[in-house]
Amino acid sequence: MPSPSTVYNSRNPEMPAPSSRVHWCCCILLLLAQAAHASDWKISAKQLADKIAAITGPGVIAIEVNNRSSLSAAESDVIRRALIASLGDSGVRILDPNQAAGTVHVTLSESLQNYVWVAEIQQGIADPAVVIVSARRPDSRSISQSSPLTLHATALVSQSDPILDVALLEGSPRRLLALSSSQIAVYEFKDGRWIAGQSLAIGSAAPLPRDLRGRIVLRKDHLFDAYLPGLACRSANTAPLALTCAHSDDPWPLQWLDAGGVSAFFAPTRNFFTGALVPGIGRQKSAPAFYSAAMVPRENYNLWILAGVDGQLHLMDGINHQTLGKVRWGSDIASVRAACRAGSQVLATSASDDGQDSVQAFEFPDREPVAVSQKLDLNGPVAALWTAPDGANATVVIRNSETGIYEASLLNLTCVQ
Repeated sequence: MPSPSTVYNSRNPEMPAPSSRVHWCCCILLLLAQAAHASDWKISAKQLADKIAAITGPGVIAIEVNNRSSLSAAESDVIRRALIASLGDSGVRILDPNQAAGTVHVTLSESLQNYVWVAEIQQGIADPAVVIVSARRPDSRSISQSSPLTLHATALVSQSDPILDVALLEGSPRRLLALSSSQIAVYEFKDGRWIAGQSLAIGSAAPLPRDLRGRIVLRKDHLFDAYLPGLACRSANTAPLALTCAHSDDPWPLQWLDAGGVSAFFAPTRNFFTGALVPGIGRQKSAPAFYSAAMVPRENYNLWILAGVDGQLHLMDGINHQTLGKVRWGSDIASVRAACRAGSQVLATSASDDGQDSVQAFEFPDREPVAVSQKLDLNGPVAALWTAPDGANATVVIRNSETGIYEASLLNLTCVQ
């Protein structure tokens, strides 16, 4: 796995490009590796079938296989068929639930080192029985990485009041919302720059925390909602633009993408999320307290990365909870999507001794981050980092170390040519 400080160099133009022979050799090696792993899966499928049959005995069951791992749909289908075949060898027949004496729910999940397959067996009114097997995972480091990405920052607005979050509103003219502790400033883009216009006051009966954080969320039935600790504000859905704020314990949305659909409760007197989730990440309804979260969509599930209050990076997929103790990121992370790459990337902050933070892009081909961009040095410490409304970019706010001014920028990734 490349280290977070990995630097990628451009190819020497005098060096010949890889030949098609090399390409076909790599493809053959990859196919042989996949065949070897398919053989391992059949062995593990038989082990799981034997454990299931030892509990159910010969008879009729219904079976459901859910893939919550990074295995492809084709690979999970191979495992399912191998499992059914092995059960048949043990005298267990598979029929519809209304014809079966019991049901078996199999979940294909994974840890950092292994694929983990869990079968929950339900027979009658008895408590369900659970059996588990594991299968070794291929070494992902043997697979070459795609071309690196370049991380760009585009300056948006700056102001002396702390900026908690910004949101871009497309239209004519383009507008930008900047959330602070006392107001939401509305900027309009004219003559190539952002011009401050209307401001919407935020009223709070209770004092706000000193280390304040906030969030702006665009809505479909009205323009936006704004969240601060213990406070929620809602914009009007008609002109003129107005804002209504009230005490609220409602959870904050964690992700713009509808596929995420997860919100989390923010501690009303602190600067972090408590860990209570709504509706949850799959079966997981709670997490360790965390500062920020990023979602990486997979084929069969969503992988959530949480920057924990404990200084650890936590991975949750709806079933498994893993901790990456050796990864040392800052407390601010956000997910983005580079247009030239499949899947999503995670932007993570890191601090330096001189107080100048940096941000870098990572991907999760398995369950460990791989750096895919250079470090982008910033002009001060990061005050906020959130995924932008379109899900493709992120907004970052820093406090300039020289001027003390808060500066908001848009972060995006492009492919290195």
